[in-house]
Amino acid sequence: MSGREAIHGTYGDKYTSKNPVARWMVQGFLRTIEKMARSTGAHRVLEVGAGEGEVTRRVFEALRPSWYLASDLTRGCVGAGFRAPAARCALLSADALPLRDGVADLVVACEVLEHLDDPRAALAELRRVGSRWLLASVPREPLWRALNLVRLRYVGDLGDTPGHVRHWTRSGFLELVSAFGRVEEVRGPIPWTIALVRKS
Repeated sequence: MSGREAIHGTYGDKYTSKNPVARWMVQGFLRTIEKMARSTGAHRVLEVGAGEGEVTRRVFEALRPSWYLASDLTRGCVGAGFRAPAARCALLSADALPLRDGVADLVVACEVLEHLDDPRAALAELRRVGSRWLLASVPREPLWRALNLVRLRYVGDLGDTPGHVRHWTRSGFLELVSAFGRVEEVRGPIPWTIALVRKS
């Protein structure tokens, strides 16, 4: 991709699943994101990989920041169906952000790092544009794939979700995000790992 990060998307919208167990897990994930975001007290927020905007909406409502930029490489981020119309949206790549150093108090990267060929390069860029906090999440492996197999999804790929090109255990993910700074809080709503990291 001409030196830019290759992005591999997930098919489907987990936030609108009709499966009651899936809905329970997703709601637990979103409540945790809200609580962790609120604890930062951030006034300026950058989100990468905003997708359809469900996390954007929850973080925006939790913080009511003075500035919120949601970004993604898909056009859904700037379309009429985006779920957080109060946030400004842009089509941007996580590893090449046309933003000044330290522009955001909080950088949000939920459900995006597993889609990147080079998540460390993206984290370096997020560290550059972030001044205080990183809130990041990934599917917790191997639990994520085991749960997919239990519900007979992606059986031919041993439960691996299409578009996921990186996979982390809890400890592996914490090692990754420690490149941003000091891990202050870790939560594990099934089947995710969510970390709040203070820039060092």
